[in-house]
Amino acid sequence: LPPKKTPPFIPQSSIPMSDVKKNASSKMFPATGFAGLLSSERVKYGTLMVCTHPRFAQMLKAVCKDVEFVFLDTEHMPQDRGDLARTCAIYSGLGIPTLVRVPKACAVMARAVIDAGATGVIASYIETVAQVRELVAAVKLKPLQGELLELALDDPAKFEKEHPKTAKYVRDLNAGRALVLNIESAKSIRDYDKLLAVPGVDAVLVGPHDLSVSLGVPEDFASEKFQNALKTIFTKARAAGVGAGIHQGQRTNTPGMTPEYAIKWINEYGCNVYVHSGDINLFATLLDQQLKMIRKNVEEKLPESAIKEVEAKEKSSIAETLIKMEAI
Repeated sequence: LPPKKTPPFIPQSSIPMSDVKKNASSKMFPATGFAGLLSSERVKYGTLMVCTHPRFAQMLKAVCKDVEFVFLDTEHMPQDRGDLARTCAIYSGLGIPTLVRVPKACAVMARAVIDAGATGVIASYIETVAQVRELVAAVKLKPLQGELLELALDDPAKFEKEHPKTAKYVRDLNAGRALVLNIESAKSIRDYDKLLAVPGVDAVLVGPHDLSVSLGVPEDFASEKFQNALKTIFTKARAAGVGAGIHQGQRTNTPGMTPEYAIKWINEYGCNVYVHSGDINLFATLLDQQLKMIRKNVEEKLPESAIKEVEAKEKSSIAETLIKMEAI
């Protein structure tokens, strides 16, 4: 019999399953719920959502059946805790997990977005074990603090033995909540094995723009240096049993960031958490493509004088916009 083909919606990693060490989450950090989803073998798809209107969330749920979670960014997008809480509640009501990014590895910030309803937390620019431990404390061991927190971090077995009821309470309270590390620098790659070795990490997510700058190839995503870095990040993450992801936040026609590259990352490099673009980029790109197609076919039938009139109006509009921006 011919070999059974893998369904197209579940691309297989090129890394043999026998070479992948199962998520080293201890008894204290069981890989369940959203955390288990991100670290599981099959590919998961998400997208960045900036618009907080409920209608956008409802449309996403109704139309985009492949989207299993949304990425919400409090690092680059202005959102107060009230807005974030409402957004998380909307997606939670639709059964869509929310991965929320905080600006840095800060336990206070991580706990704040968890209190707002985040299903998972990701912190930007992770480079040290100390940063990872702080996030584990906030995301996986909430509400422990002080001496008891240090014991749970340094000697989980002793913590379980001496405080069984508290250990069970903390484990149940945080079950399924995901911790994701943003990998965005050359130093992150140099110390990558140490970062992955910290118990409690469920996935990593590459920030392509900052990583390209740190590698000395700013926005040259198609370069061999950048693509090799991705391969290293994805391969090692899967070997450690954690999710290997990337947020492709550039326009989809950007060299090195096209859908063809995404397919290669998944099929050949082992990427299994793929965050595709975002509502703003997708809206602007599709609008630009479709209007250009319409205008091209319309203007082919217009006299030259009418085309020049349209171009003159465009230049005038651009000039007025620049003047207003300078005034701001």
